[in-house]
Amino acid sequence: MRTTLPLLLAGLFVCGQAAAHGLWTEQRRGNHEVIYGHGAEDDAFKAQKISGAWSWDAGGKMIPVSVQRLDDHARLQPIRKPAVLAVALDNGAWSQTPDKQWVNQGRSQVPNSTHSLHTYKYSLAILRNGAELPALDKLRLAIVPQSDPLTVGPGKTLRVRVLVDGKPAKDVQLIGDYRGMPHDISATTDAEGDADVPVRNDGLNVIAASLYVPVKGDKNIEELGLFSSLTFLGSEHHE
Repeated sequence: MRTTLPLLLAGLFVCGQAAAHGLWTEQRRGNHEVIYGHGAEDDAFKAQKISGAWSWDAGGKMIPVSVQRLDDHARLQPIRKPAVLAVALDNGAWSQTPDKQWVNQGRSQVPNSTHSLHTYKYSLAILRNGAELPALDKLRLAIVPQSDPLTVGPGKTLRVRVLVDGKPAKDVQLIGDYRGMPHDISATTDAEGDADVPVRNDGLNVIAASLYVPVKGDKNIEELGLFSSLTFLGSEHHE
């Protein structure tokens, strides 16, 4: 059941340094690979958990994209070179046992659990200069650049807006270099959901955010977890 996340929901809290894994995409060997990891970790995952993938050209027109589900990860395959790429992963319900182990099941199946949540992970990649951003309604949590991130350059700041179910979200902590420094908070969103995040890398930048929201009346979970990333190259790549 879809849980609504109004902007000023009582009880909403933000955790930018959660131990949960994140999601992003990288171009490797000419492919758009989906990465599930935390910092330098790049872990195997069940490709069936990819719940959606979308790609667009520079003008915001959708490009058909398929998901190649490999044994230990997933690969996105748009029919032509995209300017913008997005992916979603439904990580399912997780329950923590008294001995601090996590099980990929709801608390109805793990009756002695001490903590249970359902997590969803999203990623948005900007791949070409001047790309027109489409509507991002498929991403419940989205980090949206307010200018072309590929033209900012390392050492400067990129203004982003964090949206939760399409609405600006305040007090969201942003990790400016999730792949390299996954515990370093770079900025926090203001009342309009905006923040200025330093561009750290000449190569791939992965900006990330997480939200955790209490859930009532659900037999399987007590909390909903959302993760989202924004990726782009710090400097233009010349082949």
